[in-house]
Amino acid sequence: MIKLDKLNRREAVRYLGGAGIQLNYRMDRLMDECEKIVLSTAEPKFLYKEFDLPFDEIIKGKDIEGHLDGCEKAVIMCATLGNNIDKMIRINQISDMARAVVLDSFSSVAVEQVCCKVDELLAEKYQGYYMTFRFSPGYGDYPINMQMDYLRLLDAPRKIGLTTNDNFLLIPTKSVTAVLGLSKNPIERKKRGCAVCNMRDKCKFRRNGEHCGF
Repeated sequence: MIKLDKLNRREAVRYLGGAGIQLNYRMDRLMDECEKIVLSTAEPKFLYKEFDLPFDEIIKGKDIEGHLDGCEKAVIMCATLGNNIDKMIRINQISDMARAVVLDSFSSVAVEQVCCKVDELLAEKYQGYYMTFRFSPGYGDYPINMQMDYLRLLDAPRKIGLTTNDNFLLIPTKSVTAVLGLSKNPIERKKRGCAVCNMRDKCKFRRNGEHCGF
């Protein structure tokens, strides 16, 4: 079980900057309130499963081949904050859009922190292995519809209620699927960034000359 006690405010502020929100005293107070709401509402859940490589079912495209090159094992994982976060954001989008934007930013930070905690758990479990960073469906040429395959392999709809819509976007929305590679030998550090992101052409950060941090 993963519990979040605090959220990274600096990251939330970066998300808000990408959304064009200006910070002031009132916004600072609103951020205090929204952080507490997200922490009390989120119900972090995660799943992971190990596979020996090669595992053709998850190898679709050159980018994932390159990411897992030299690895003996792959671990697919998913994480979610649960349905109540989505409901809370939708309600506030009707009644208070500024609050909804701040809640959304903190929720994005929260799900990434959950994923980082999963990374730590995996690093502890697989001591003796070198581990790649997380690579998600939608990066580069890795098809977004792989989200559905990941959830099926993890039995996520039944176990934690994580599904996709017809466009293969995750439901609840504050969720992540990803794969990590494991190798007994040192792994070349590969770059993450805009070049491998499927959101690069419509990213709010790139429009402002920034990036999301990954």
